Amino acid sequence: MQKPEPFVKPDTIFSVTDASALLKGVVETAFPNIKIRGELSQITRAASGHMYMTIKDSGAAISVIIWRGTPLSFKLEEGMEVIVRGKFTTYPARSNYQLIVSEIEMAGVGAILKMLEERKQKLAAEGLFDQSRKKPLPYLPTRIGVVTSPTGAAFQDIQNRLRERFPVHVLLYPATVQGATAAAEVAAGIEYFNRAKNVDVIIVARGGGALEDLLPFSEEIVVRAAAASQIPLISGVGHEPDWMLIDFAADVRAPTPTGAAEMVVPTKLALSQEIDNMWHRLSGSFTTRLVNAKQRIESITIKSPRQLIMEHAQRLDDLGRTMGVIINAKLVNARQKMDIVATFPTILQNRMNALNQSVGYLGQMLQSLSYKSVLSRGYAIVRDANNKIISNTGAGTPKSIEFADGVVEL
Repeated sequence: MQKPEPFVKPDTIFSVTDASALLKGVVETAFPNIKIRGELSQITRAASGHMYMTIKDSGAAISVIIWRGTPLSFKLEEGMEVIVRGKFTTYPARSNYQLIVSEIEMAGVGAILKMLEERKQKLAAEGLFDQSRKKPLPYLPTRIGVVTSPTGAAFQDIQNRLRERFPVHVLLYPATVQGATAAAEVAAGIEYFNRAKNVDVIIVARGGGALEDLLPFSEEIVVRAAAASQIPLISGVGHEPDWMLIDFAADVRAPTPTGAAEMVVPTKLALSQEIDNMWHRLSGSFTTRLVNAKQRIESITIKSPRQLIMEHAQRLDDLGRTMGVIINAKLVNARQKMDIVATFPTILQNRMNALNQSVGYLGQMLQSLSYKSVLSRGYAIVRDANNKIISNTGAGTPKSIEFADGVVEL
């Protein structure tokens, strides 16, 4: 790069303000439009809405300002490699230079894919892509909500394919599908249909394009809106090879917008064939049931009234014989019990005699064991003054002697 010639005379004396203004004019004139590639760091957002950050590489760093309202098609993150377009200017109050950004884009497909993979892992860890969250599509929806650009080819393709297959009522939520506001508008469309509950299924659609153009459909706001949708949602973004993060959060991923229309409704021919198949199955089942009913009716044998009466009479005879046997058995059992009861007096008398004999025997034993019987044989009992028995000459002074027929006091 050629070094510019100096245009300030060495002997000229400037005030600080004039020198700063001169430097500012030189920088802004020399760099009215410049593109710089580097890595973002120190990202901060002021209360005013302006964003301040640094873009750097291994050898240098430059202060960067993004004024509020500058369109951004993706979220800025620390360490992200980008290409910024803007103009250089100076900030005299702090005597430094800075870059005012008018456009910003990711630096190459590799950086975009890395960012998408990191975001995918983060959202997957939250469970937004779990298979258990997926909802089945309605078989024959009456109303279909479409979130896409009203002027894009995707909406026309969806309408054409629906008309060809099975015409249904389509409600369009117009949204830009590319640029800084696309993600917010697409998310708002999904949320609108869920609030209104005026459709049976939602299609989010966009035609093919470069990876950078499809980024709005990988923004967190869109992915979270798709995952939170209570209405079944089909993602039909891009072409078959294109995969956006909304594809993982949607209930069904279609390869193209046209494919989404094909998934949501059957063809007239397929529906007609299915109706025919159902008719054949129903008619076959009905015919089989008729044949079975006819066979059951034919197998029924109708008996004459006389035969029915004779059969009932035979049953009564069988019951009579059975009752006779039962009654006779009960009578025999009752007689046996009565005979046993009749023998009770004899049994009781025998028991009384046995008890009297036992009592007499016990009386005899008691009499034989009594000391009175010993006294009747010539013995006597000597007691002292305390009425205790004296058994030898040294046991005390006798006061009374008891014989069999009485007591003698001494």
